[in-house]
Amino acid sequence: MKLKDKNLYYVGGVVRDEILGIKSFDKDFCYEGNAIIFSQNLNKLRENPDFGTVRVLFNNEEIDIASTRTEKYPKPGHLPVVDKIGCSLKEDLQRRDFSINAMAKNTVTGEITDFFDGLEDIENKKIRVLHDNSFIDDPSRILRGLKFAVRFGFELETHTKKLQDEYLNNINYDMSFHRIKKELKETFNLNNEKAFEIFISQNIYKLLGENQNTPQIKTSIQKLVEAHKPKNIWLVYAGLFNLEKLELNTEEQEIINSYNSIKNEFPRNDFEIYKLFSNLPLESILLYAISVDKNIATRFLDFLSEIKLETSGEDLIKLGFKQGKIFKHIFEKTLEYKINNPYITKSDEIEFIKENFL
Repeated sequence: MKLKDKNLYYVGGVVRDEILGIKSFDKDFCYEGNAIIFSQNLNKLRENPDFGTVRVLFNNEEIDIASTRTEKYPKPGHLPVVDKIGCSLKEDLQRRDFSINAMAKNTVTGEITDFFDGLEDIENKKIRVLHDNSFIDDPSRILRGLKFAVRFGFELETHTKKLQDEYLNNINYDMSFHRIKKELKETFNLNNEKAFEIFISQNIYKLLGENQNTPQIKTSIQKLVEAHKPKNIWLVYAGLFNLEKLELNTEEQEIINSYNSIKNEFPRNDFEIYKLFSNLPLESILLYAISVDKNIATRFLDFLSEIKLETSGEDLIKLGFKQGKIFKHIFEKTLEYKINNPYITKSDEIEFIKENFL
């Protein structure tokens, strides 16, 4: 795809990743000026004049182009509002989070614009904010810094680390927790145990809200996730914290509620293990493995969860039973028998039912 104009730039992650020699998940364009006016002769799909952004179809690909803009924060920690559209490229780059994400590459010349020494920071494997109020304006940048540190093997530049520590010692909880949740998910969905270790050791977990306690971890979270592949990886890492401020959706809240319902239970045999975990979200069971007992949880996940009765209600009717509450009782007792004798056949199940209920 070629889309070139002397005022059109690749910005942010795509430039950083090209310098690092890695595949980029981003394809962000920035137009120095008004992108909506620039796109008048392109196949425009939609535009947002308030933000100066436009989506166009080019070579059968949808791309977003943003106008250069400045932003201001009405209140520290809240979402910014657009201050000016069509500003200089330098002003636009200056509103970004870290120097490594504040570079632009011209689509015509290929020249990289680097006002804030991002190239040098990449070479030195450092993550550096662009101004001293960066974390005050947007505390979620602390989580972004953690995410980039883990992804690229970088570390916070000394002054940036000092600013982070100062903020975490005096957090303003009147903030956008929507952004906190977004960055938390992206960070922990990397499934990297080092991210969790830094999250704890550098007190980043305090961003989740007041009165947080650090959990006791009894096994490797990363290995459990690799083995069982849960959908909500981030909750397997973050679910042991108080997440009330994050506005969990129904599925996420069910995971937390299910974990809370089992975390003080200690089943004594295979059937009790089966009953405890059956029909619970995988993430809830993994949280139990991490914080309570890995052996009990993995006994269910690796073996007991595969045990299923082959006998059906139709089979019970053929045996002469009338449909009703008795079915549930028979199935439960037969399941208990099968869990204690996991390799029995359907014929064995039927024989057990005949011997005990006829």
